[in-house]
Amino acid sequence: MSERPGIARLTKEGAPARVRRVVSLVPSLTEAIAVTAPGLLVGATDWCVHPADLDVVRVRGTKNPDVDRVRARASDLVVANFEENRAADLDRLRAAGVPVWETVVRDLPEALSELAEMLAACGLDEPPWLRAARTAWADVLDEPPPPARTAVVPIWRRPWMVLGRETFAGDVLARLGVANLYADDAERYPKVTVERIRDRRPDLVILPDEPYAFGPGDGPEEFPGVRVALVSGRHLEWYGPSLAEARRVLTASL
Repeated sequence: MSERPGIARLTKEGAPARVRRVVSLVPSLTEAIAVTAPGLLVGATDWCVHPADLDVVRVRGTKNPDVDRVRARASDLVVANFEENRAADLDRLRAAGVPVWETVVRDLPEALSELAEMLAACGLDEPPWLRAARTAWADVLDEPPPPARTAVVPIWRRPWMVLGRETFAGDVLARLGVANLYADDAERYPKVTVERIRDRRPDLVILPDEPYAFGPGDGPEEFPGVRVALVSGRHLEWYGPSLAEARRVLTASL
């Protein structure tokens, strides 16, 4: 199991023996559970938009969940992520006696293993979509290929922010042969300016449609003379069922 200094990890031995009710505080994990075991989820955040027909009680956002509402769902397990969710909120749930399974996802191999462990903690067998994801990425899981192109990946504007070091999305791109020019930055999501991005002289600028909704008329105009790729944020940034098709979808976009 992955470790991170300071994180309170729930072990398999500490997980409930039988899980019938789960609240998810992460969109990726919500989709993973909902697709694998419809009916197991009893709560999710407002940002959990996949599957599209998901009908559960909403518990506000990933960064500001309604802890009292989460507790009121009488869930056997809450699933969360060290980056998506605040430690203070998860600690409040633990203090109230709610088991919290907190995932750590910083790269693609870690995502696959963490998903398998989280689903097992929910009492679920490994689903077909997870096996398909492993197969789709099998040849690059041990080591990313040599980079063929360089890129900068803005995730926000006003102010501009880009992918920095040790991000899941950055690792996905590396396994597609795309080197993130900010991968060695001191911050995971550094604030930059358009001028600084241009000065890096990337082969392409990759604009996902989330968390900022970059689109044809919002973003590409800032990078004249540079190839711009508009990509699906769900396929670049989510770790769940989308991983089974992410390689094909992103390759076509890039």
